[in-house]
Amino acid sequence: MSEIISIFFIALYAYTILTTISVLLLENRNPSKSLSWMLIILFLPVIGLILYLIFGQDLRKQRIISRKSIYSLDNRDIASFDFSKINTDLLDAHQMNLIKLLYRNSEAVGYAYNKIDVFSDGKEAFEAIFEAVEQAKEHIHLEFYIISNDNITNRLKDLLIKKSHEGVRIRIIYDFIGSFNLSRKFLKTLREAGIYVRPFFPLRFRISRSRINYRNHRKLLVIDGKVAFTGGMNIADRYVYGNRLGYWRDTFLKIQGSAVHGLQHLFLSDWYFVEKKLITDKKYYPAPMQFDNNLIQIVSSGPDTEWEAIMQGVAKAIMSAKKYIYIQSPYYMPTELIEGCLQLAALSGVDVRIMIPTRSDSPIAIASTSSYLGKVLQAGVRVFYYQKGFLHAKTIVMDDFISIVGSCNIDYRSFYQNFEANAFVYEEKTALTLKELFLQDIQHCEEITLEQWNNRRKSKKLIDSFSRLFSPIL
Repeated sequence: MSEIISIFFIALYAYTILTTISVLLLENRNPSKSLSWMLIILFLPVIGLILYLIFGQDLRKQRIISRKSIYSLDNRDIASFDFSKINTDLLDAHQMNLIKLLYRNSEAVGYAYNKIDVFSDGKEAFEAIFEAVEQAKEHIHLEFYIISNDNITNRLKDLLIKKSHEGVRIRIIYDFIGSFNLSRKFLKTLREAGIYVRPFFPLRFRISRSRINYRNHRKLLVIDGKVAFTGGMNIADRYVYGNRLGYWRDTFLKIQGSAVHGLQHLFLSDWYFVEKKLITDKKYYPAPMQFDNNLIQIVSSGPDTEWEAIMQGVAKAIMSAKKYIYIQSPYYMPTELIEGCLQLAALSGVDVRIMIPTRSDSPIAIASTSSYLGKVLQAGVRVFYYQKGFLHAKTIVMDDFISIVGSCNIDYRSFYQNFEANAFVYEEKTALTLKELFLQDIQHCEEITLEQWNNRRKSKKLIDSFSRLFSPIL
């Protein structure tokens, strides 16, 4: 009898492993990634299978959100530019190709004549947010990965409750895992005030359909369809008061003009997913005022898009650069595409600089980041470690014209797994502001050379290389 049971479990094990590996192979992923998962499943069958079901499935193929169906149902008037009417004096052929790419890979329409304010200090950014919220008349739409239960968040909560009592319609989307510490009391207080609050991908105990690895990392705020904010900041005290890592350096944008429609569109698409209610009222898209001569594309990516839109956009932008590329990211674990583009740019004579934090909220991530520096340093990329505190900004600026600011890090998780949103800005004014901020931040950095990187202790090299194995899920 025991022999029959043993044969049964061996057969069940073999069937499960072969089925899982078959599914994995049919996803047609990067061969090295597929091989890594196959080895984990073979040598750690139980743990490996659970890890794969939670972290390894490619939900992009399953279309967990059908963005196209939302577009087909939604016939709103959105202010966007006509390709045939673009001022070619403003954009060269490479920049036009970038714009067309982002339109084709993510339906990121462009928005002209915006006003853009850049905030590099958390206190100033939150004061601007509170002022804009105070002036709201119709609605407030707020979507953040992390909403903490602390001083800044409670100040915002009290202000939102006040505006709700004044008749302003307020909708909030928070990521269930990112904002896991939000108390039921906090959420109940908001709901009792008439505020609509919805979690994104709440935790479900269904391993075979787990979506815990796919998080909404977006950060955006839209007020009356006229003013919007986006960038790298979450709603938390650390951006104002710092924490154990010290000062948190981040970048946030305030946008007025037609590009607000893009962020509004993104929020209402996400609202359709969490609430199953499509909002199409034209009052959410008021006629925009015209400001500066610029263009903005709001680019979203995630398991709901056919292409890795932001990654492709970043790669195309890098390859279009002629003079310089300055990158700030709290995590640098690039895909082969991005790493290759940076190497080619540097080898072509472009001044490529990457700024990353010395300290991090994830020690394993900072160790993994270190393992990726060798090839870019060898190609001539300059790497700077920020030492004033924790660098959390996610910005790219190049050639005094193209700026990329948003929630997306230079890592696997942001490019492949998270729901992200970035503003691609085509304007000299914003680019020069971000360039100046980068050069100011360099004053608080230590540059690492290829020789220093090669001369790391063997134990450090081993830790870095081991940590790199976890880069797809960090």
